[in-house]
Amino acid sequence: MNPLAISEKEFKLFRDLIYDSAGISMAESKKQLIASRLSSRLRYYQFSKFIEYYNFITSEDQNQEKQIFIDLLTTNETSFFREPVHFEFLKNEILKNFDRKRIFRVWCAACSSGEEPYTMSMVLSDTLGENKWEIIASDISSRILEKSRQGMYPIEKAKQIPPNYLKKYCLRGKGSKEGYFKISTMIRSKINFLYVNLIEPLPNLGKFDLILLRNVMIYFDQTTRKSLVEKLVPLIHEKGYLFIGHAETLLNITDSLKSIRPAIYRKV
Repeated sequence: MNPLAISEKEFKLFRDLIYDSAGISMAESKKQLIASRLSSRLRYYQFSKFIEYYNFITSEDQNQEKQIFIDLLTTNETSFFREPVHFEFLKNEILKNFDRKRIFRVWCAACSSGEEPYTMSMVLSDTLGENKWEIIASDISSRILEKSRQGMYPIEKAKQIPPNYLKKYCLRGKGSKEGYFKISTMIRSKINFLYVNLIEPLPNLGKFDLILLRNVMIYFDQTTRKSLVEKLVPLIHEKGYLFIGHAETLLNITDSLKSIRPAIYRKV
């Protein structure tokens, strides 16, 4: 079904709303994307114009529908072992020199559907054992967080996981779950999934040896990027690390983190 027509004024209202709510900066070229993704909600409420839906979700008692709006306009693209050089560096450089007398703490700050924190947990479990690490995984989408907690994925995604990890940490679905696989209970129990809006004041999460903020800042403008990184730096242990996406940079954003490899920064 074709999306409903959206006016320039309506597009700008939604563009400003997603920016204020989630820090996401949408160019003029995203006009049809917004119309397409929101059309189903207009039909659900039998609205004939986008301005009706805008007025509805910005009313005081519509926090739940506003969250659905944010979910619809949030991109959730990820995979297991995405940007594998990061996990090789983690295993061969960071963990090799880590003081194993304490817990290694990681924050996946935009975990999407969970592939990133589950990848991280497999590497940490294989390298440190079951009890020497802790992962917090957060996202702005409540819907996608629930999917992450379940840890169940189409069997096609199993091809992204090394065979030894697949055998050790994943279970093949049977019966009604045929065609899927599930992350093991041990791995899932070690990850704390939380709702966090990165542009709002951050909850008290403690300090981390590694924060992953990969392929997030590409959706933010420079002001939002700078503000976010300034909030993250104090949460990184001295000589701790920040991983970002390979299409991203911290140039002209902070002097507190030094680039040591592409998309890998260390606190100085």
